[in-house]
Amino acid sequence: MRTQMVGALSATVLVLAAAGCGGTGGYENAARPPAVLTISIDVTGNGVALSPSHIGAGPAVLLIVNESGRSRNLTLTAPSGSGRSCVADDASSGPINPQGTARMQLPLVEGTCVVGVSDGTAAPARLAVGPERQSSQQDLLQP
Repeated sequence: MRTQMVGALSATVLVLAAAGCGGTGGYENAARPPAVLTISIDVTGNGVALSPSHIGAGPAVLLIVNESGRSRNLTLTAPSGSGRSCVADDASSGPINPQGTARMQLPLVEGTCVVGVSDGTAAPARLAVGPERQSSQQDLLQP
């Protein structure tokens, strides 16, 4: 009885394993988006500095450091007189405490942005975004 049970169980496993293998449908290997780039932004009492200031369009992470003596709100807006902003909608970091940090993740599009503080007390910087970067499809160790 035990031998028949084991034999029937192993036959069932083989049938199920064979049914799950292969397939007739094709698989479309869609390209990955570009790799995420990091932009470092330093806010001081005198102005805003960023590095790099020229990148290609695609996903980006903005790491912001507020080195000024008061709370700041970083904004990305279209330059006056220009309709091509590097963000779909104006973006804001929210208040960043003195000597604090913040992180923003957003998709950048081709265009130019003014990166400044909302109260206008520090000189703004410009971020130029070019055409979309290449796919990260062939890059190893990407998520």
